Amino acid sequence: MNVSVEDPVLKLAQEKFGIKYLYPWQRLVIANILEANDYCKMMMNLSENEKSKFEEENSDSFCLGRQIVLLPTGAGKSLCFQIPAIILNGPTLVVYPLLALMSDQQRRLEECNIDCVVLKGGQSKNEREDLFCRVREGTKVILANPEVLENDNLLSSLKTLGIRHVAIDEAHCVYEWGKSFRHSYLSLNKVLSVLQVPLVTAFTATASPEVLENISRILFDGEVHVVRSESDRANIHYYVRYSSAKTKDVLFLAKNEQKPMIVFCGTRKKTENMARDLNLCFGEGTSFFYHAGLQKSEKKTVEEWFYNSKDGILCATCAYGMGVDKKDIKTVVHLEPAQTVEAYIQEAGRAGRDGSIAKAFLLWSLEDSKKFSAFGMDSRERMVKEFAESDRCRRQILLDALGAERVACSGCDVCDNVKNQSDWEFTYSIINKNRNFYNEMEIEERIFSDMNIRYRKSIGKNIWTHADSVEVIRQLKESGKIKEAGWLWKGRLRAVSSNP
Repeated sequence: MNVSVEDPVLKLAQEKFGIKYLYPWQRLVIANILEANDYCKMMMNLSENEKSKFEEENSDSFCLGRQIVLLPTGAGKSLCFQIPAIILNGPTLVVYPLLALMSDQQRRLEECNIDCVVLKGGQSKNEREDLFCRVREGTKVILANPEVLENDNLLSSLKTLGIRHVAIDEAHCVYEWGKSFRHSYLSLNKVLSVLQVPLVTAFTATASPEVLENISRILFDGEVHVVRSESDRANIHYYVRYSSAKTKDVLFLAKNEQKPMIVFCGTRKKTENMARDLNLCFGEGTSFFYHAGLQKSEKKTVEEWFYNSKDGILCATCAYGMGVDKKDIKTVVHLEPAQTVEAYIQEAGRAGRDGSIAKAFLLWSLEDSKKFSAFGMDSRERMVKEFAESDRCRRQILLDALGAERVACSGCDVCDNVKNQSDWEFTYSIINKNRNFYNEMEIEERIFSDMNIRYRKSIGKNIWTHADSVEVIRQLKESGKIKEAGWLWKGRLRAVSSNP
Protein backbone atom coordinates (compact mmCIF):
# COMPACT_ATOMS: atom_id res chain seq x y z
CA MET A 1 0.00 0.00 0.00
CA ASN A 2 1.41 3.39 -0.99
CA VAL A 3 1.01 6.10 1.63
CA SER A 4 1.69 9.65 0.48
CA VAL A 5 2.93 12.06 3.13
CA GLU A 6 2.31 15.71 2.36
CA ASP A 7 5.37 17.93 2.56
CA PRO A 8 3.99 21.38 3.54
CA VAL A 9 7.27 23.19 2.87
CA LEU A 10 7.65 21.72 -0.63
CA LYS A 11 3.97 22.37 -1.33
CA LEU A 12 4.44 26.00 -0.37
CA ALA A 13 7.53 26.26 -2.59
CA GLN A 14 5.59 24.82 -5.52
CA GLU A 15 2.48 26.95 -5.04
CA LYS A 16 4.12 30.27 -4.22
CA PHE A 17 7.39 30.15 -6.10
CA GLY A 18 6.82 27.58 -8.84
CA ILE A 19 9.72 25.47 -7.51
CA LYS A 20 9.48 21.76 -8.35
CA TYR A 21 11.91 20.61 -5.66
CA LEU A 22 14.17 21.91 -2.90
CA TYR A 23 17.86 21.12 -2.60
CA PRO A 24 18.95 19.24 0.55
CA TRP A 25 20.78 22.28 1.89
CA GLN A 26 17.71 24.48 1.41
CA ARG A 27 15.61 21.94 3.30
CA LEU A 28 18.16 21.81 6.13
CA VAL A 29 18.33 25.58 6.58
CA ILE A 30 14.54 25.97 6.46
CA ALA A 31 14.08 23.08 8.90
CA ASN A 32 16.58 24.66 11.30
CA ILE A 33 14.69 27.97 11.26
CA LEU A 34 11.31 26.32 11.84
CA GLU A 35 12.64 24.01 14.57
CA ALA A 36 14.25 26.93 16.39
CA ASN A 37 10.99 28.86 16.07
CA ASP A 38 9.07 25.98 17.69
CA TYR A 39 11.64 25.95 20.49
CA CYS A 40 11.15 29.68 21.11
CA LYS A 41 7.35 29.30 21.18
CA MET A 42 7.63 26.46 23.69
CA MET A 43 9.87 28.57 25.91
CA MET A 44 7.27 31.34 26.00
CA ASN A 45 4.69 28.99 27.53
CA LEU A 46 6.90 27.67 30.34
CA SER A 47 7.41 28.91 33.87
CA GLU A 48 10.88 30.14 34.89
CA ASN A 49 11.66 26.82 36.59
CA GLU A 50 10.54 24.84 33.55
CA LYS A 51 12.52 27.07 31.16
CA SER A 52 15.85 26.24 32.73
CA LYS A 53 15.34 22.48 32.35
CA PHE A 54 13.85 22.77 28.86
CA GLU A 55 16.71 25.00 27.71
CA GLU A 56 19.28 22.51 28.96
CA GLU A 57 17.59 19.58 27.24
CA ASN A 58 17.04 21.41 23.93
CA SER A 59 20.11 23.64 23.61
CA ASP A 60 20.73 22.39 20.08
CA SER A 61 17.36 23.70 18.93
CA PHE A 62 18.16 27.15 20.29
CA CYS A 63 21.49 27.16 18.46
CA LEU A 64 19.70 26.41 15.18
CA GLY A 65 18.10 29.85 15.49
CA ARG A 66 21.57 31.41 15.13
CA GLN A 67 22.92 30.28 11.77
CA ILE A 68 25.58 31.22 9.27
CA VAL A 69 24.69 29.60 5.96
CA LEU A 70 27.34 29.21 3.26
CA LEU A 71 25.81 28.26 -0.07
CA PRO A 72 27.39 28.88 -3.48
CA THR A 73 25.96 31.56 -5.74
CA GLY A 74 22.93 30.28 -7.60
CA ALA A 75 22.05 27.74 -4.88
CA GLY A 76 18.77 29.47 -3.99
CA LYS A 77 19.59 31.20 -0.70
CA SER A 78 16.58 33.51 -0.96
CA LEU A 79 14.13 30.62 -0.66
CA CYS A 80 15.72 29.75 2.69
CA PHE A 81 14.21 32.87 4.24
CA GLN A 82 11.28 33.49 1.87
CA ILE A 83 9.54 30.21 2.69
CA PRO A 84 9.91 30.56 6.49
CA ALA A 85 8.72 34.19 6.18
CA ILE A 86 5.33 32.95 4.97
CA ILE A 87 5.11 30.31 7.72
CA LEU A 88 6.40 32.20 10.79
CA ASN A 89 4.03 33.96 13.13
CA GLY A 90 5.59 37.37 12.67
CA PRO A 91 7.38 39.44 10.03
CA THR A 92 10.85 38.72 8.63
CA LEU A 93 13.40 41.53 8.31
CA VAL A 94 15.86 41.02 5.46
CA VAL A 95 19.05 43.14 5.48
CA TYR A 96 20.77 43.82 2.15
CA PRO A 97 24.01 45.68 1.39
CA LEU A 98 22.77 47.38 -1.79
CA LEU A 99 19.61 49.19 -2.87
CA ALA A 100 19.82 47.28 -6.15
CA LEU A 101 19.44 44.00 -4.25
CA MET A 102 16.47 45.35 -2.32
CA SER A 103 14.80 46.37 -5.57
CA ASP A 104 15.58 42.99 -7.11
CA GLN A 105 14.16 41.13 -4.12
CA GLN A 106 11.06 43.34 -4.07
CA ARG A 107 10.45 42.59 -7.75
CA ARG A 108 10.85 38.84 -7.23
CA LEU A 109 8.51 38.78 -4.22
CA GLU A 110 5.85 40.81 -6.00
CA GLU A 111 6.07 38.44 -8.99
CA CYS A 112 5.13 35.67 -6.54
CA ASN A 113 2.29 37.79 -5.07
CA ILE A 114 4.10 38.18 -1.75
CA ASP A 115 3.68 41.63 -0.27
CA CYS A 116 6.74 43.37 1.19
CA VAL A 117 7.78 46.80 2.41
CA VAL A 118 11.08 48.59 1.82
CA LEU A 119 12.78 50.80 4.42
CA LYS A 120 15.37 53.19 3.03
CA GLY A 121 16.76 56.65 3.53
CA GLY A 122 14.77 59.72 2.55
CA GLN A 123 11.33 58.41 3.55
CA SER A 124 9.00 60.79 5.40
CA LYS A 125 7.41 60.06 8.77
CA ASN A 126 4.05 59.49 7.07
CA GLU A 127 5.58 57.11 4.52
CA ARG A 128 7.20 55.11 7.30
CA GLU A 129 3.98 54.93 9.31
CA ASP A 130 2.13 53.69 6.24
CA LEU A 131 4.71 50.90 5.85
CA PHE A 132 4.39 49.92 9.51
CA CYS A 133 0.59 49.79 9.15
CA ARG A 134 0.96 47.38 6.24
CA VAL A 135 3.15 45.10 8.38
CA ARG A 136 0.64 45.19 11.24
CA GLU A 137 -2.05 44.22 8.73
CA GLY A 138 -0.16 41.14 7.58
CA THR A 139 2.76 42.03 5.29
CA LYS A 140 5.35 39.35 5.98
CA VAL A 141 8.63 40.74 4.64
CA ILE A 142 10.53 43.95 5.48
CA LEU A 143 13.54 44.89 3.34
CA ALA A 144 16.21 47.26 4.69
CA ASN A 145 19.91 48.14 4.62
CA PRO A 146 22.23 48.51 7.64
CA GLU A 147 22.35 52.32 7.50
CA VAL A 148 18.61 52.82 7.86
CA LEU A 149 18.58 50.52 10.91
CA GLU A 150 20.90 52.91 12.79
CA ASN A 151 17.92 55.24 13.26
CA ASP A 152 16.79 54.85 16.91
CA ASN A 153 13.21 56.00 16.20
CA LEU A 154 12.92 53.47 13.38
CA LEU A 155 14.26 50.72 15.63
CA SER A 156 11.70 51.58 18.31
CA SER A 157 8.90 51.29 15.75
CA LEU A 158 10.25 48.02 14.38
CA LYS A 159 10.40 46.57 17.88
CA THR A 160 6.62 46.94 18.21
CA LEU A 161 6.07 44.77 15.12
CA GLY A 162 7.25 41.53 16.76
CA ILE A 163 9.86 40.67 14.14
CA ARG A 164 10.43 36.93 14.22
CA HIS A 165 13.38 36.39 11.92
CA VAL A 166 16.23 38.55 10.65
CA ALA A 167 17.99 37.34 7.50
CA ILE A 168 21.28 39.08 6.67
CA ASP A 169 22.16 38.54 3.02
CA GLU A 170 25.71 38.76 1.64
CA ALA A 171 26.95 38.48 5.23
CA HIS A 172 30.64 38.62 4.28
CA CYS A 173 30.02 42.39 3.97
CA VAL A 174 29.59 42.50 7.76
CA TYR A 175 33.34 42.07 8.12
CA GLU A 176 34.74 43.15 4.75
CA TRP A 177 32.77 46.41 4.52
CA GLY A 178 32.08 46.95 8.21
CA LYS A 179 35.73 47.47 9.09
CA SER A 180 36.30 49.99 6.29
CA PHE A 181 33.52 52.10 4.76
CA ARG A 182 30.20 50.63 5.97
CA HIS A 183 30.55 50.95 9.75
CA SER A 184 26.78 50.47 10.17
CA TYR A 185 27.39 46.75 9.59
CA LEU A 186 29.26 46.61 12.89
CA SER A 187 26.11 47.93 14.61
CA LEU A 188 23.91 45.02 13.51
CA ASN A 189 24.58 43.16 16.76
CA LYS A 190 23.08 46.11 18.62
CA VAL A 191 20.10 46.13 16.22
CA LEU A 192 19.45 42.43 16.91
CA SER A 193 19.69 43.04 20.65
CA VAL A 194 17.24 45.96 20.59
CA LEU A 195 14.72 44.10 18.46
CA GLN A 196 15.09 40.93 20.59
CA VAL A 197 14.75 38.77 17.51
CA PRO A 198 14.58 35.04 18.32
CA LEU A 199 15.82 33.86 14.89
CA VAL A 200 18.81 35.22 12.96
CA THR A 201 20.32 33.74 9.79
CA ALA A 202 23.36 35.16 7.98
CA PHE A 203 23.79 34.08 4.36
CA THR A 204 26.89 34.25 2.19
CA ALA A 205 28.39 32.46 -0.78
CA THR A 206 31.98 33.36 -0.02
CA ALA A 207 33.63 33.25 3.38
CA SER A 208 37.15 32.16 4.22
CA PRO A 209 37.80 30.88 7.76
CA GLU A 210 38.93 34.38 8.75
CA VAL A 211 35.78 36.04 7.43
CA LEU A 212 33.56 33.31 8.91
CA GLU A 213 35.11 33.77 12.35
CA ASN A 214 34.57 37.52 12.24
CA ILE A 215 30.94 37.24 11.10
CA SER A 216 30.35 34.89 14.03
CA ARG A 217 31.99 37.30 16.46
CA ILE A 218 30.29 40.47 15.21
CA LEU A 219 26.74 39.12 14.82
CA PHE A 220 26.52 36.24 17.28
CA ASP A 221 29.21 36.88 19.91
CA GLY A 222 30.92 33.70 18.69
CA GLU A 223 28.02 31.31 19.36
CA VAL A 224 26.56 30.17 16.07
CA HIS A 225 25.51 27.10 14.08
CA VAL A 226 27.25 26.89 10.68
CA VAL A 227 25.62 25.22 7.68
CA ARG A 228 27.99 24.74 4.79
CA SER A 229 27.37 23.03 1.49
CA GLU A 230 29.93 22.12 -1.12
CA SER A 231 31.42 25.40 -2.33
CA ASP A 232 32.40 24.41 -5.86
CA ARG A 233 30.45 25.81 -8.80
CA ALA A 234 31.40 23.06 -11.23
CA ASN A 235 29.65 24.74 -14.16
CA ILE A 236 31.92 27.81 -14.00
CA HIS A 237 35.22 27.39 -15.85
CA TYR A 238 38.04 29.72 -14.78
CA TYR A 239 40.60 31.37 -17.06
CA VAL A 240 43.38 33.92 -16.57
CA ARG A 241 44.57 35.95 -19.56
CA TYR A 242 47.81 37.87 -19.13
CA SER A 243 47.47 41.28 -20.72
CA SER A 244 48.93 44.77 -20.80
CA ALA A 245 46.31 46.20 -23.17
CA LYS A 246 43.28 44.86 -21.35
CA THR A 247 40.57 46.72 -23.22
CA LYS A 248 41.67 44.99 -26.40
CA ASP A 249 41.33 41.60 -24.72
CA VAL A 250 37.80 42.57 -23.64
CA LEU A 251 36.95 43.32 -27.28
CA PHE A 252 38.41 39.95 -28.28
CA LEU A 253 36.34 38.12 -25.62
CA ALA A 254 33.22 40.09 -26.53
CA LYS A 255 33.56 38.82 -30.08
CA ASN A 256 34.43 35.21 -29.29
CA GLU A 257 32.67 34.29 -26.02
CA GLN A 258 29.00 33.73 -25.26
CA LYS A 259 26.71 36.47 -24.06
CA PRO A 260 25.12 37.87 -21.92
CA MET A 261 28.41 39.09 -20.46
CA ILE A 262 29.46 41.23 -17.50
CA VAL A 263 32.76 43.13 -17.55
CA PHE A 264 33.71 44.16 -14.01
CA CYS A 265 35.78 47.35 -13.96
CA GLY A 266 37.68 48.96 -11.11
CA THR A 267 36.34 52.52 -11.46
CA ARG A 268 33.26 54.33 -12.70
CA LYS A 269 35.25 55.98 -15.49
CA LYS A 270 36.51 52.64 -16.74
CA THR A 271 32.97 51.25 -17.00
CA GLU A 272 32.01 54.21 -19.18
CA ASN A 273 35.12 53.97 -21.35
CA MET A 274 34.81 50.20 -21.78
CA ALA A 275 31.14 50.43 -22.77
CA ARG A 276 32.02 53.18 -25.25
CA ASP A 277 34.77 51.05 -26.83
CA LEU A 278 32.45 48.05 -27.13
CA ASN A 279 29.79 50.16 -28.82
CA LEU A 280 32.34 51.71 -31.20
CA CYS A 281 33.64 48.27 -32.14
CA PHE A 282 30.41 46.29 -32.39
CA GLY A 283 27.65 48.87 -32.79
CA GLU A 284 25.62 51.17 -30.56
CA GLY A 285 23.49 49.34 -28.01
CA THR A 286 25.95 46.46 -27.62
CA SER A 287 26.89 47.62 -24.13
CA PHE A 288 25.75 49.84 -21.25
CA PHE A 289 27.57 50.85 -18.08
CA TYR A 290 26.44 50.67 -14.46
CA HIS A 291 27.95 52.26 -11.35
CA ALA A 292 26.95 53.97 -8.11
CA GLY A 293 27.10 57.44 -9.69
CA LEU A 294 24.03 56.85 -11.88
CA GLN A 295 20.67 58.32 -11.01
CA LYS A 296 18.04 55.91 -9.69
CA SER A 297 16.06 56.09 -12.95
CA GLU A 298 19.23 55.44 -14.97
CA LYS A 299 20.09 52.39 -12.87
CA LYS A 300 16.59 51.00 -13.31
CA THR A 301 16.77 51.45 -17.08
CA VAL A 302 20.12 49.63 -17.30
CA GLU A 303 19.00 46.86 -14.91
CA GLU A 304 15.87 46.20 -16.98
CA TRP A 305 17.83 46.25 -20.25
CA PHE A 306 20.40 43.74 -19.01
CA TYR A 307 17.86 41.54 -17.24
CA ASN A 308 15.94 41.08 -20.50
CA SER A 309 18.96 40.97 -22.84
CA LYS A 310 20.15 37.73 -24.43
CA ASP A 311 23.33 39.14 -25.97
CA GLY A 312 24.12 42.32 -24.04
CA ILE A 313 27.42 43.26 -22.39
CA LEU A 314 27.20 45.16 -19.12
CA CYS A 315 30.27 47.10 -17.92
CA ALA A 316 29.92 47.54 -14.19
CA THR A 317 31.65 48.26 -10.93
CA CYS A 318 30.95 46.08 -7.90
CA ALA A 319 27.82 48.23 -7.40
CA TYR A 320 26.15 45.71 -9.70
CA GLY A 321 26.20 41.99 -9.36
CA MET A 322 26.04 40.94 -5.74
CA GLY A 323 22.93 38.78 -5.46
CA VAL A 324 21.28 40.12 -8.62
CA ASP A 325 19.33 37.24 -10.07
CA LYS A 326 20.01 37.15 -13.82
CA LYS A 327 20.35 33.44 -14.37
CA ASP A 328 21.61 33.25 -17.95
CA ILE A 329 24.91 35.18 -17.78
CA LYS A 330 27.41 33.13 -19.78
CA THR A 331 30.65 35.06 -19.31
CA VAL A 332 32.14 37.24 -16.58
CA VAL A 333 35.29 39.24 -17.33
CA HIS A 334 37.37 41.11 -14.77
CA LEU A 335 39.15 44.07 -16.35
CA GLU A 336 40.82 44.58 -12.96
CA PRO A 337 41.19 41.96 -10.24
CA ALA A 338 38.79 42.04 -7.32
CA GLN A 339 40.47 43.12 -4.08
CA THR A 340 40.14 39.74 -2.36
CA VAL A 341 39.69 36.16 -3.46
CA GLU A 342 36.22 36.11 -1.83
CA ALA A 343 35.16 39.17 -3.81
CA TYR A 344 36.40 37.51 -7.00
CA ILE A 345 34.42 34.32 -6.29
CA GLN A 346 31.33 36.41 -5.55
CA GLU A 347 31.56 38.39 -8.78
CA ALA A 348 32.59 35.47 -10.99
CA GLY A 349 29.63 33.62 -9.49
CA ARG A 350 27.21 35.89 -11.35
CA ALA A 351 27.77 33.55 -14.29
CA GLY A 352 25.86 30.33 -14.92
CA ARG A 353 23.18 30.67 -12.26
CA ASP A 354 20.91 28.60 -14.49
CA GLY A 355 23.33 25.67 -14.18
CA SER A 356 24.65 25.93 -17.74
CA ILE A 357 28.37 26.01 -18.54
CA ALA A 358 29.79 29.51 -18.08
CA LYS A 359 33.23 31.11 -18.12
CA ALA A 360 35.03 33.55 -15.84
CA PHE A 361 38.04 35.43 -17.21
CA LEU A 362 40.50 37.41 -15.11
CA LEU A 363 42.70 39.83 -17.08
CA TRP A 364 46.04 40.04 -15.28
CA SER A 365 48.86 42.45 -16.03
CA LEU A 366 52.41 42.94 -14.83
CA GLU A 367 51.07 45.99 -12.98
CA ASP A 368 48.55 43.77 -11.15
CA SER A 369 51.34 41.39 -10.16
CA LYS A 370 53.35 44.26 -8.72
CA LYS A 371 50.34 45.66 -6.82
CA PHE A 372 49.27 42.36 -5.23
CA SER A 373 52.86 41.41 -4.36
CA ALA A 374 52.75 44.17 -1.74
CA PHE A 375 50.24 42.22 0.40
CA GLY A 376 51.28 39.73 3.08
CA MET A 377 51.86 36.14 2.03
CA ASP A 378 48.86 34.76 3.96
CA SER A 379 46.48 37.62 3.19
CA ARG A 380 43.22 37.23 1.30
CA GLU A 381 44.49 39.83 -1.17
CA ARG A 382 47.67 37.87 -1.86
CA MET A 383 45.53 34.83 -2.72
CA VAL A 384 44.37 36.76 -5.81
CA LYS A 385 47.99 36.76 -7.05
CA GLU A 386 48.28 33.06 -6.24
CA PHE A 387 45.14 32.40 -8.26
CA ALA A 388 46.41 34.41 -11.23
CA GLU A 389 50.02 33.23 -11.36
CA SER A 390 50.12 29.70 -9.97
CA ASP A 391 50.45 26.65 -12.19
CA ARG A 392 48.04 24.79 -9.87
CA CYS A 393 44.36 24.21 -10.61
CA ARG A 394 42.64 27.59 -10.40
CA ARG A 395 39.42 26.06 -9.06
CA GLN A 396 41.24 24.38 -6.19
CA ILE A 397 43.05 27.59 -5.26
CA LEU A 398 39.67 29.30 -4.84
CA LEU A 399 38.30 26.43 -2.77
CA ASP A 400 41.43 26.32 -0.61
CA ALA A 401 41.01 30.04 0.09
CA LEU A 402 37.53 29.28 1.43
CA GLY A 403 38.76 26.32 3.48
CA ALA A 404 36.45 24.18 1.37
CA GLU A 405 36.55 20.72 -0.18
CA ARG A 406 38.97 19.21 -2.68
CA VAL A 407 37.48 18.46 -6.09
CA ALA A 408 38.31 17.12 -9.51
CA CYS A 409 38.47 20.18 -11.73
CA SER A 410 35.60 20.51 -14.17
CA GLY A 411 37.28 23.26 -16.14
CA CYS A 412 40.11 25.80 -15.87
CA ASP A 413 42.86 26.90 -18.23
CA VAL A 414 45.59 25.22 -16.16
CA CYS A 415 43.96 21.79 -16.01
CA ASP A 416 42.74 22.02 -19.60
CA ASN A 417 46.20 23.18 -20.73
CA VAL A 418 44.79 26.23 -22.52
CA LYS A 419 47.60 28.45 -23.82
CA ASN A 420 47.05 32.08 -24.82
CA GLN A 421 50.21 34.04 -25.56
CA SER A 422 49.71 37.49 -24.09
CA ASP A 423 50.74 40.77 -25.66
CA TRP A 424 53.64 41.17 -23.23
CA GLU A 425 54.77 37.55 -23.62
CA PHE A 426 54.71 38.06 -27.41
CA THR A 427 56.71 41.29 -27.10
CA TYR A 428 59.16 39.76 -24.64
CA SER A 429 59.80 36.77 -26.92
CA ILE A 430 60.66 39.05 -29.85
CA ILE A 431 63.12 41.07 -27.75
CA ASN A 432 64.59 37.91 -26.24
CA LYS A 433 65.20 36.40 -29.70
CA ASN A 434 66.57 39.67 -31.10
CA ARG A 435 68.90 40.82 -28.34
CA ASN A 436 70.15 44.40 -28.78
CA PHE A 437 68.35 44.69 -32.14
CA TYR A 438 65.32 46.93 -31.46
CA ASN A 439 65.12 50.32 -29.80
CA GLU A 440 61.83 51.33 -28.17
CA MET A 441 60.37 53.07 -31.19
CA GLU A 442 61.20 50.17 -33.50
CA ILE A 443 59.73 47.46 -31.27
CA GLU A 444 56.61 49.59 -30.69
CA GLU A 445 56.06 49.83 -34.44
CA ARG A 446 56.54 46.09 -34.90
CA ILE A 447 54.13 45.22 -32.06
CA PHE A 448 51.61 47.73 -33.45
CA SER A 449 51.68 45.94 -36.82
CA ASP A 450 51.80 42.34 -35.55
CA MET A 451 49.06 42.75 -32.93
CA ASN A 452 46.69 44.34 -35.44
CA ILE A 453 47.22 41.35 -37.74
CA ARG A 454 46.31 39.05 -34.83
CA TYR A 455 43.15 40.97 -33.85
CA ARG A 456 42.07 41.51 -37.45
CA LYS A 457 41.86 37.74 -37.90
CA SER A 458 39.45 37.50 -34.96
CA ILE A 459 37.49 40.75 -34.95
CA GLY A 460 37.80 41.84 -38.56
CA LYS A 461 39.28 45.28 -37.87
CA ASN A 462 42.39 46.99 -36.52
CA ILE A 463 41.96 47.79 -32.82
CA TRP A 464 45.54 47.90 -31.54
CA THR A 465 46.94 51.42 -31.10
CA HIS A 466 50.42 52.85 -30.77
CA ALA A 467 49.55 53.72 -27.16
CA ASP A 468 48.94 50.01 -26.48
CA SER A 469 52.45 49.20 -27.71
CA VAL A 470 53.91 51.94 -25.51
CA GLU A 471 52.09 50.49 -22.49
CA VAL A 472 53.40 46.96 -23.12
CA ILE A 473 57.00 48.23 -23.25
CA ARG A 474 56.49 50.40 -20.16
CA GLN A 475 55.20 47.49 -18.09
CA LEU A 476 57.99 45.18 -19.28
CA LYS A 477 60.62 47.77 -18.34
CA GLU A 478 59.09 48.64 -14.95
CA SER A 479 58.76 44.97 -14.04
CA GLY A 480 62.43 44.41 -14.85
CA LYS A 481 61.75 41.95 -17.68
CA ILE A 482 63.59 44.05 -20.26
CA LYS A 483 66.09 46.91 -20.10
CA GLU A 484 68.13 49.15 -22.36
CA ALA A 485 71.63 47.97 -23.15
CA GLY A 486 74.67 50.18 -22.70
CA TRP A 487 77.98 50.95 -24.37
CA LEU A 488 78.02 49.75 -28.03
CA TRP A 489 74.31 48.84 -27.93
CA LYS A 490 73.09 51.97 -26.11
CA GLY A 491 69.33 52.44 -26.50
CA ARG A 492 68.76 48.88 -27.71
CA LEU A 493 66.54 46.51 -25.74
CA ARG A 494 67.45 43.19 -24.24
CA ALA A 495 65.60 40.62 -22.11
CA VAL A 496 66.64 40.31 -18.47
CA SER A 497 64.75 37.17 -17.40
CA SER A 498 64.17 34.02 -19.41
CA ASN A 499 60.74 33.52 -17.78
CA PRO A 500 58.38 36.44 -18.47
